[in-house]
Amino acid sequence: MQLYMAANVDPLVVGRVIGDVVDMFVPTVSMSVYYGSKHVNNGCDIKPSMAATPPRLTITGNPNQLYTLVMTDPDAPSPSEPSMREWVHWIVTDIPGCSNVTRGKEVVAYAGPRPPVGIHRYILVLFRQKSSLVGLETPPSRSHFNTRAFAQQLDLGMPVATVYFNAHKEPANRSSKRHIN
Repeated sequence: MQLYMAANVDPLVVGRVIGDVVDMFVPTVSMSVYYGSKHVNNGCDIKPSMAATPPRLTITGNPNQLYTLVMTDPDAPSPSEPSMREWVHWIVTDIPGCSNVTRGKEVVAYAGPRPPVGIHRYILVLFRQKSSLVGLETPPSRSHFNTRAFAQQLDLGMPVATVYFNAHKEPANRSSKRHIN
């Protein structure tokens, strides 16, 4: 009964991150994500302008192990019709445990959130690697990425940590909307 109740209040379940992007898993590593001074908590709102550059991201884990980070948007181009699900925003491999993402190898360059319509979820998923990922090729396209298939292809197993935030299109600058009477 407790597991059922815990699953009902898990923000990853409520936000459909579990289901749309990853399967149910048990977090074993702590991942801390900051955009500027804003700490990313599951389901929080982050303005795209605030997330234009990569976040500060630190992980716990074993310093002798390597980790892979994947950031995707499962709501592209629109939450009601996610025909490009998932849009990959960032992939970093070979991140040493007990360090930060800048120590890893960037496979897909960071692209900040730019939701064209609706509220989009941006999911950061961390996997433990079995060994260094040498010669990993960049996906041919950012659209139609599949986190589960990527993890399976590289034998990464289940995620060890996940956090997500929401973002929506920011209103245009007010100065550009001046009306001349």
